[in-house]
Amino acid sequence: MRSWTAGAALVLALGLAFPMASWAEPRITSVTGLQQGGTDVVRVELSEPLKAVPAGFVVQAPPRVAIDLPGVTNSSGKSSIEVNQGNVRSVSVASSGDRTRLVLNLKVPSSYRAEIQGNSLLISLDTGAAPAAASTSTTTTTTTTTSSDTHFANSQNADVLPLRDIDFRRGADGAGRIVVNLASTQVGVDLKQQGKDLVVDFLRSSAPDRLRRRLDVSDFGTPVQTVTTTQAGDHVHMVVTPTGAWEHSAYQTDNQFVLEVRPAKNDPNKLVPGQGYTGQRLSLNFQSIEIRALLQIIADFSDFNVVTSDSVTGTVTLRLKDVPWDQALDIILQSKGLDKRRSGNVLLIAPKDELAAKEQVDLEAKKKIADLEPMHMQAFQLNYTKAIEVANGLTGAGASGGTRMLSIRGSVIAESRTNQLFVTDIPAKLEEIQALIARIDVAQRQVMIEARIVEASDNFGRALGVKLGTTSNAFHVGGSQYVGVGGNYNAVATETGQTVATTFPLTDGQFVNFPAPAGVVSSTATAASFALSLFSASASRFLNLELSALEEDGTGRIISSPRVITADQVQAVVEAGEELPYQQATSSGATSVSFQKAQIRLQVTPQITPEGNVILDVDVNKDSVGRSTSAGFAIDTKHVKTTALVENGGTVVLGGLFQQNEQNVTDKVPFLGDIPFLGNLFKNTSKLVTRTELLIFITPRIITDRTAAH
Repeated sequence: MRSWTAGAALVLALGLAFPMASWAEPRITSVTGLQQGGTDVVRVELSEPLKAVPAGFVVQAPPRVAIDLPGVTNSSGKSSIEVNQGNVRSVSVASSGDRTRLVLNLKVPSSYRAEIQGNSLLISLDTGAAPAAASTSTTTTTTTTTSSDTHFANSQNADVLPLRDIDFRRGADGAGRIVVNLASTQVGVDLKQQGKDLVVDFLRSSAPDRLRRRLDVSDFGTPVQTVTTTQAGDHVHMVVTPTGAWEHSAYQTDNQFVLEVRPAKNDPNKLVPGQGYTGQRLSLNFQSIEIRALLQIIADFSDFNVVTSDSVTGTVTLRLKDVPWDQALDIILQSKGLDKRRSGNVLLIAPKDELAAKEQVDLEAKKKIADLEPMHMQAFQLNYTKAIEVANGLTGAGASGGTRMLSIRGSVIAESRTNQLFVTDIPAKLEEIQALIARIDVAQRQVMIEARIVEASDNFGRALGVKLGTTSNAFHVGGSQYVGVGGNYNAVATETGQTVATTFPLTDGQFVNFPAPAGVVSSTATAASFALSLFSASASRFLNLELSALEEDGTGRIISSPRVITADQVQAVVEAGEELPYQQATSSGATSVSFQKAQIRLQVTPQITPEGNVILDVDVNKDSVGRSTSAGFAIDTKHVKTTALVENGGTVVLGGLFQQNEQNVTDKVPFLGDIPFLGNLFKNTSKLVTRTELLIFITPRIITDRTAAH
């Protein structure tokens, strides 16, 4: 029975708007399902013919059609008839007093047509077709259609009526709202989708010249790009061009027609705070229905209890197409200047001014009670939170400020030795403070954060060099030697007798001096050398050659593993290193000694998520002593600062740095060093390849057992 309770309540409430005639007492004798021309038909046999076609409505989810039969009883002896034919699953029959409700349980949503043939009522289902409305002054028809062509409202005006205005607005959720002011509630509207456009035709209507235009609304940031309005015969033709993924709905209150095009969501029936509505979708068509009856219909559909103020009166013309019921309620309230207040599953509906006045009276009454109510004192023992911090929060005197929670007459005393609070206030405030303390005076979970800083290096160096020189012990003026060769001016002058010297440094005889540099990779390494000397038969002239070579290959790895334990959302810092002194000038002109740090430093703030993961705000420094300068030692720094989400016990690589430095250096004698093969005697070469890699790993672990921290 619960599956159609909301629908039953809807039609019962709808019956309030229908004038009841003196009907006979027809009885339902049988309900059968059949198919006629491809259309599903439910045939209801009665003992006497009905006087008029009954009203009903359609529910989209779950798909149902409900028909209300006033003054009809059920004598078929069945409350549920299984059909299982076509789109009809079953038919439920329920009687309440002098009326009976038929509920057709469908497989897919469908519109319906009802007609009377003798003693029979025929209900024809036609998925995708326009619904047939009863010919009464107040009609409720709910229609769900799978076609893109929707007959929104029938045209009931005989003359062509002009549109009053066309406006475009942006909704709070990024929806584009096309608002059309009609001349009358009798104007018919057709709404359909053609390709990627929405087409709206206002039947038997005309558009003044000022409204025949193309509106470019792309700057509003909605799915709607353009709205084009033209006159086409006896109707106004409007083309709305959206872009992207979108969905639409349409509704009409009195003379105002609204087409809303909003960004599509994965589940449009699922509430996303601030972005949509939760209710089931429905379509309604009312002509001059009482506001109170309409509100009761919405309430019955939503299973809310509604309390309506006596000042809520009047009628409304409303047309809704595929709109959530809670949005429909907001539309109704806004059109009549009403507002609602919710308490549990009860809705209080009244004019906005009346609700505001009532709330003001309630607040004034509460204020008077707070001013006159007796005060009580209550002691609170705090276990994990400092009493003075809670006291400052209650009075609004904390470091970050805040709102005072105590009443005007309330006071609080914090006793730090026993960590207790003594609060004097009215009972209502004491209850609020007790609930607050119960929530904040809890043990904070702890997190152990371990960082591993791995720095690896790989160095390779190679150097080749040569020394080439000559000396001579003979001095010839008339002989065969006319050229003296040496490494510098002194060596040549000594060999040619220009200066007298018994000995001179051997290095002065080197005219090529490009040895392999010492310490290509490390400053302590020296190159290996090989020397060769060519001399004359009298050993008076010498040609000296020295070859030197050096090759170095080195690897290294430095691992630092700082770790720290801290409470949830509390910053922790751990550092280790050294401080280097340097001279710094003071304002008086003198110098003073200052220090700069070369250290490993881990600063982290963890936040435990409800899923058991950890959000880390991490700041890691890996500093080391660099080269010495005239102002002091330089600091080689490596720094990573980031925020990461890590699962409990998992490891994440926060950052990595890979550096490769290649150097090739050649020192040579111009021109001679470029001679193939022989040029190697007039130059030296060196090659240095340095590769360094830095990786920082972070592993957080939530400590659930106190012994795990030891």
